[in-house]
Amino acid sequence: MTDRIKGFYVMLDKDYRDDDVETIKNAILMIKGVISVKESIVDSDDHINRERIRQELIQKLWDVLK
Repeated sequence: MTDRIKGFYVMLDKDYRDDDVETIKNAILMIKGVISVKESIVDSDDHINRERIRQELIQKLWDVLK
């Protein structure tokens, strides 16, 4: 028995302005089977999580160098 797929998560390489991302959104909508694309707005939690991950990676690098 095979699984059914209902969708995908697509991550962009960086944060884009909402007016600049319209071209990307339209390109994704042209893919066969895609019926909708919804943007995910960057908020303060995103910045906090990214900084936390960055600090953890820096710490791991320092541990390796010691």
